Amino acid sequence: MTSVGKNGKNRQMTDRWVGIVVSGDKVIAVDAEIPDSDPIVLQADQTFHLQDGEKSSALNHLFHQLSDYLRENGISRVVVKASAVAKGGGLSHLHSAELRGVVMAAASERCDVNVMSKAQVSKRFGDRKADDYISDGGFWEENVDGVKLRIGSREAALMLLSERKLN
Repeated sequence: MTSVGKNGKNRQMTDRWVGIVVSGDKVIAVDAEIPDSDPIVLQADQTFHLQDGEKSSALNHLFHQLSDYLRENGISRVVVKASAVAKGGGLSHLHSAELRGVVMAAASERCDVNVMSKAQVSKRFGDRKADDYISDGGFWEENVDGVKLRIGSREAALMLLSERKLN
């Protein structure tokens, strides 16, 4: 099977990976085909929200929602942004960590999982810091095809590019 990129060239279908950033009660997920060197091809850029109500039921629902998405879309790898130490992170930081654990458990049920910090991305990918890539619109024009990438999802996509570089 092939797909067609922005430049009109045919590409061989490749593995699909998902980059995930957890923040508060939401999960930002970027789903992309990952060719060896061409721009990644976004299939979806979406946000899963933790439901209101009883916490254990909401976490269970999100677990199954994410697990089903990964299975139904043939995802072979998930890259999750690691927890970061935050001064005065408080209760919201702990809630994010709980949700991140649920995400990692759901993903590990279906595919390979790598947990990656922003510092690791900065060290492994290119010459600049991760935040410099995240804010560079031209970089995203050159490195991402497919559905539109939301600005708030660039960090998840950058983790996919960094993971590809390691493989």
